[in-house]
Amino acid sequence: MRYDVFFSISQTPVDGAVPSEAEMFKSFFAQVEAADALGFGTAWVAESHLSSEVQKRNREPVIPHWRGEVGLNCDITQLAHQVFARTKTIEVGSAVMNIVCNGGPVAAAERIAYFAALHGLRSGEKRRLNVGFSAGRFDFMNRAYGVMPRNATERAAWPVVKGLVFAEAVEIFCRLLRGDVLSSDEVTQPLLTRSLFRNDEDWQKVVAAARAEGFVEKGDAFVLPRRWTFEQLKIIPQDFDRRLLQLVVGSHDAASQELANKFMPAHVFNLSITAPEVIEQTHTRLQKAFHPDGGGWKRWYMPRTTFVFIDKDKGKAQEAARKALGAYWTALEGTLDPKKVANAADNALIGDPETIAEQMKTRFHADDRLMLWFDFFNHDNARVIDNMKHFVEAVIPRVSRS
Repeated sequence: MRYDVFFSISQTPVDGAVPSEAEMFKSFFAQVEAADALGFGTAWVAESHLSSEVQKRNREPVIPHWRGEVGLNCDITQLAHQVFARTKTIEVGSAVMNIVCNGGPVAAAERIAYFAALHGLRSGEKRRLNVGFSAGRFDFMNRAYGVMPRNATERAAWPVVKGLVFAEAVEIFCRLLRGDVLSSDEVTQPLLTRSLFRNDEDWQKVVAAARAEGFVEKGDAFVLPRRWTFEQLKIIPQDFDRRLLQLVVGSHDAASQELANKFMPAHVFNLSITAPEVIEQTHTRLQKAFHPDGGGWKRWYMPRTTFVFIDKDKGKAQEAARKALGAYWTALEGTLDPKKVANAADNALIGDPETIAEQMKTRFHADDRLMLWFDFFNHDNARVIDNMKHFVEAVIPRVSRS
């Protein structure tokens, strides 16, 4: 089993206290340095954009009950340079980089290429930036960059259109990072088809809107105008070591995972709350779809997030989990949903070292790769580091002996 660490850098109230931005960053760097010393493989860092507090003033706030900021990392490339300079062996991962906002996939590809070119100048550097990428979780972060419905048809089909926007971005991003010279005319044309919709009622609303607005029809599909249009281009720098990058698709959508692997070897994220049968289906599918340049698909190519609440006193660990998970769901949805808290707890690692080791043996495959989340609604820097150390010293040996 492989062990990574997940960092949220989430500036939220805990017990009525909200650390300053400087305190949040100082704690993160202390924790990532500790993770490096403890031998964790990769430091995965959440990405966020724009103020979660300010978006609550908008006409359509996405997370109206959230207090504080969902996250403070808005550029993994800048943060990664800092982490690599402060550590010796740990790699860095984005969890996940939004390739739709902030300039879109062309700008995202160029930022990553520039990072790799500079990172490769470090003498003997072989550590990778694991580029987890997605379309972002919250719409308000994308709206500011013009990624929103452009007409009545897109409004009627927006959940589907968002997926097509991401597919378009994935192809542009991967092909440019691969080194292609590319124009938007060479990117797969997005199409609205019945198969993308859950029911006939939703599809007929789209059909009516598309015909009223004069959308081009192609067989049984409607041609969706591209989100990004550009003449031939190639990103710079060009001469960077692509071995210093590992793409990771931050989407559960099978089509997106397979699309990325048409162009470059791409690993896949998975959440700890994902049903076991879906996880196994993903592994089976990617054994066939994984890009051949990456060799054969390996189980640890799908890192899995999991909360960790560890204490010598099982009761204290359970109370910490109940409190943190309850605060999370209340902030996200405005009400406390005991069922969701219970479901999350069922997938978290909670208890003393012996209990957690047994949970891991039951829930995870011996070849799994875990992204362990210790800082979840926890601003006690010393405690977070102690919990990481406790896990390494008391849990991992128990699991390894099994």
